[in-house]
Amino acid sequence: MYTIVCASQKGGSGKTTLSGHLAVEACRAGAGEIALIDTDPQGSLAAWWNVRQAPAPHFVKAVMGDLEEALTGLHQAGIKIAIIDTPPAITQSISKVVSHADLVIVPTRPSPHDLRAVGATVDIAERHGKPVIFVINAATPRARITGESAVALSQHGTVAPVTIHHRVDFAASMIDGRTVGEVVPGSQSAKEISDLWLYIQERLSRIVRDPDLLPELKPEHLAVNSLLTVTEAGVETATAPVEIAPAVVAEAPVLVEGPERRSSLERRVLVEPRSHERRAFGRRSNDHPFWGAK
Repeated sequence: MYTIVCASQKGGSGKTTLSGHLAVEACRAGAGEIALIDTDPQGSLAAWWNVRQAPAPHFVKAVMGDLEEALTGLHQAGIKIAIIDTPPAITQSISKVVSHADLVIVPTRPSPHDLRAVGATVDIAERHGKPVIFVINAATPRARITGESAVALSQHGTVAPVTIHHRVDFAASMIDGRTVGEVVPGSQSAKEISDLWLYIQERLSRIVRDPDLLPELKPEHLAVNSLLTVTEAGVETATAPVEIAPAVVAEAPVLVEGPERRSSLERRVLVEPRSHERRAFGRRSNDHPFWGAK
C-alpha cells in the first residue's frame, strides 16, 4: 500500500477539498482500491464522506495515535493507495503522519502569507526524506502572482504542472458528498482535477518504482518527461532545467531549475523580493542572525 499525505501549515489552503477530490478521481481513474484517512479533529472530510452515496473511496477517521494501526488494517484489507488529510498545524504529530508518506502533497494558495508558511512543511518532509509536490490551489486565472508563486516554489521542490483555479463549483460539489468531476464532469474544474491526479499517479509510480501504477493514458500537455530522476535512495534529483507548463505560469513559461538539494537554511529563501529587504520562509531579516547581513 502507498500513502499520500496532504499537508500544509496554513489553514484554508484547500487540503480537505483536494484530498477528497484526488481520492475520488483515483477511483474513477482505476488506480485500485483507494482509502481516505481524516486526521483533522475538525472532521470536515468525515462530514463530507458521511453524506456521500457512492461506496468508494473507503474512509477511516483516525486520531494521530491510531494512524499506524489504521494503515496496517487498510493494507491488510487490500487498499492500494491511502490519502491522508491533516490538520493545519505543524506539530510532532503531523511529523509522525509525514513519516508514513510515500509522497507529500502541499497545496499552496498563490499569496505571500501562504508562501511564507510553506517552509515548516518542507522542513518536516525533508527531515523524513519524503518527496514533495506543491500544488498551486485556488488561483485567480491569469493573475501574475500565480506564475511568480510557481517560480518561487520550484526552487524548493517539484511544482505540479496543473494549477487548480478558484471556482465556486469546487465548494458546491462537496455539499452532498460528491466532487466536481461527478457533478459537472465536463467542466474545466473537473479537467484540472483529472489532470492533476494523472500527474500525481505517474510521479508516485516513479517514486515507489511500481510500473503497475502508471496511468494507461496521459495527456500530452502533462508530458514533462520527468526531468527528475529517482536515485537509489529514493530522493528525486534534477537532471536538467524544468520548464513549468503554461497551465502553471499564467502569462508565459519560465525556465527554472529543478529541486536541487540545498542546505536547510538556504532552502528557506522563497523569493527575491522587489524591495531591498531579504525575506525567508516566515521570517523577517532581523529574526535570524544569518539574515542580518545585507
